[in-house]
Amino acid sequence: MARLISVSVGLPRDIEWRGRTVHTGIWKEPVQGRRRVKRLNVEGDGQGDLDGHGGEQRAVFVYQIESYRYWEERLGCRDFTHGQFGENFTIEGLADDEVCIGDWYRIGTALFEVTQPRVTCYRVGIRMNEPQMAALLTSSGRPGFYLRVLEEGEVGAGDPILPVTRGPECMTVAEVNALLYSSHHPRDQLERALRIPALSPGWRWSFEELVRSQDAHPGATGNAGLVPAAAARTAGPGFRPLRVSRIDRECVDVISLSLEPMDGGRLTTPLAGQFVVLRLRPRPDGPLLFRSYSLSGPLSDKQYRVSVKVEPNGAAGSYLNSSARTGDVLEVSEPRGGFTLQPGDRAVVLLSAGIGATPVLAMLHGLAENGSLREVWWLHSARNGNSHSFATEVQQLLGMLTRGRSHIWYSRPDADDREGQDYDATGRLGIKALQELRVPRDGDFYLCGPSSFLGDLMMGLTAWGVPPDRIHSEVFSGGPSLTPGVGSTPMRAPHQPTGTTGAGPLVSFARSGITVRWRSSHDQSLLELAEACDVPVRWSCRTGVCHNCESGLISGSVAYRPDPLDPPAEGNVLICCSWPQGDVVIDI
Repeated sequence: MARLISVSVGLPRDIEWRGRTVHTGIWKEPVQGRRRVKRLNVEGDGQGDLDGHGGEQRAVFVYQIESYRYWEERLGCRDFTHGQFGENFTIEGLADDEVCIGDWYRIGTALFEVTQPRVTCYRVGIRMNEPQMAALLTSSGRPGFYLRVLEEGEVGAGDPILPVTRGPECMTVAEVNALLYSSHHPRDQLERALRIPALSPGWRWSFEELVRSQDAHPGATGNAGLVPAAAARTAGPGFRPLRVSRIDRECVDVISLSLEPMDGGRLTTPLAGQFVVLRLRPRPDGPLLFRSYSLSGPLSDKQYRVSVKVEPNGAAGSYLNSSARTGDVLEVSEPRGGFTLQPGDRAVVLLSAGIGATPVLAMLHGLAENGSLREVWWLHSARNGNSHSFATEVQQLLGMLTRGRSHIWYSRPDADDREGQDYDATGRLGIKALQELRVPRDGDFYLCGPSSFLGDLMMGLTAWGVPPDRIHSEVFSGGPSLTPGVGSTPMRAPHQPTGTTGAGPLVSFARSGITVRWRSSHDQSLLELAEACDVPVRWSCRTGVCHNCESGLISGSVAYRPDPLDPPAEGNVLICCSWPQGDVVIDI
């Protein structure tokens, strides 16, 4: 009979790791006597990162003493103590390849339900002093599992673990773990897992995404259940020479470049809202520049249009504004990006400020050209008439829609700007204005503009009750970081790394606008190089398991060390465990 060997708890603490402060509850210590188990955790226990750990579905983490013995042999350690793997319950029996999701067990006076395998992150590697531990736990089929508390009660070391009922479908923890993290995702097994009511929402969402991806893109590579939204739309790496066929000045500081294939061939038709990357060399003896520009024109396989804001100190914009001529050839990537117009019949609310109009303008083109019957709102903020781009074009497109509406704000109108004709109101676009205009709260909201504009609107929409999955945003530079548990540090603009200059291949972080040489003596991965440059990054496991770091590979190729459990989609890269093979350009 299975039994409870030890109960361990621990409150989050701050530790030093690689020069940073990490807030973590991975350290657990055995307790004496009996402990009460409540709905969210064991009494006296806590988690440092509630996004990834804890909560009703992950109230209690369980690990087996048999797995302790396995790791003692594999890692050559003999000094493990109960709670070593961050578990609350150290148990004898109930192996991961025997316990099923949805099983009920009685321990002491409490009743539990198995909800999911453990999701490992870098902090277990810190605790075990083994950086690859997250990958090792997942690939070994010994992740451990979480329990939901069905009935609160008291437990103690020595309590028998009594099976109450078997989970429907009888899918073991090991099977469910492999179904998500390995490269094999059989459709019948995904559907089987989705029939288990006890499966936690996060895992359910991942399996649903895998099913949707198989339906929409049969034979596609990558793991749709793990890839972040920013890397969900893949594109082949490399650049294609396109000729500038037309240059238009949209306002005082914005120009549009129309680009066509040199050979008369076809382009990849973009999705509304996507962008391309331009590879520029302003000076023959100078460095390459990589800049991401949203496609702002009609969705076409014959021509792309990018619109560029000319900043006073912007190297790329100033170069294009002063030097680009009709007939010039520019190197352009495939369309990419996950900020795209979603299907459906809900109202579409397009909100932009300044040059942020470009991706939502492409969405407006798509809606107009398809004769959409959806309610469409164009809401835009500009400084004044001189800086108001695409005004005539927008009105023409709205005129093609049966339910198109617009409202324009000027923050500092000039004396000759006419309220009621050139613009509708003085001020800035904000949530109060949306409420006053009676913009439908149940619509899909698409936001693009400066970071302060995005932050204020996203906060306001959330407070207004708009669900997060209906708020879509695009940013001009590097996206928001994900560094779970790491204490906040002052934001710094991306920069060259301090210390010795690298001599390896060129690594370009396109969104951050920085190019550095690979430092083989300093950095173990592209992630570590990005961190040395303060490039915004996303990660959790740091060993090729979770895919939070998956990013677009705009050009070049990489090698992996260690190999990821499930490789990223073609055209993407896992920066946490890869290094460059020649020059590379990455979409971060």
